[in-house]
Formats: sequence, structure tokens, C-alpha cells
Amino acid sequence: MLVKEIMTPYDKLVRISPMAPVRDALALMRTNKVRSVIVEKSASSGAYGLVTFKNILQSIVAEDGDIDLLNVYDIANVPAISVSAELEMKYAARMMVTNSIKRLLVIDNNELKGILTMSDIIDVLMEEMM
Repeated sequence: MLVKEIMTPYDKLVRISPMAPVRDALALMRTNKVRSVIVEKSASSGAYGLVTFKNILQSIVAEDGDIDLLNVYDIANVPAISVSAELEMKYAARMMVTNSIKRLLVIDNNELKGILTMSDIIDVLMEEMM
């Protein structure tokens, strides 16, 4: 099974500008009931990033609770670790386990196609077991 068959597609992703305040990212996560948001590229040849609850919590601790002076770019993982939509799921899963990663952006030709999460893979495995 290929990554593109189980990923969350582009049109369902929650995205944010790298220059947005961290508070906006947190609000987007809460509104959309997600644990991460994708950080848009700042230029066509730039890189996509990812902001997670963990990034936000680390910034809150580092700033003693005052995150209002931070932009998303300040705390995001840029570039985010990514895979191709044409990769077999088992290799993406191995990459996640080996590197302790819960999410991989799916990028082809430097364009965002979707996101693959550990939950996506587990859901497929559970369906196959039933």
C-alpha cells in the first residue's frame, strides 16, 4: 500500500503562515481538533514546516508562559521531515518508528500533497486485522 492511499490529503490540512503568532496556531489546533498545523513555505523554493503541541508547550516553558512575542516560524520544525506519496507505507512506518516521529509531510516536487500520521497507519493495520 502506498502513502498516497492512506494519507490525509492537501484539501483537509490545517495550514498557517510562518509569520503568524504562536497563539493563532494554538487557536487553529483547538478549533480544528488537531495536534499539529502545517507551516506554509515562505517562498516557492522554501520548505514546509510543522508545529505541534509539543513545540508550543516547549515554547511556553522556555518563555515562562509568554508566547505572544513568538511567531510560528520561531518554534516550527522547518523543514519538516517528509516522504513521497509514491513510497510504500511500510517504509514510512519504519522511518517514523526509527526516528520517533508521529507525522510525516507528504511532498512531491517541493509541493505539499498531504500528511501521514501514525494514526493513519494504525487504522489501516487494524482494518487488515479485522
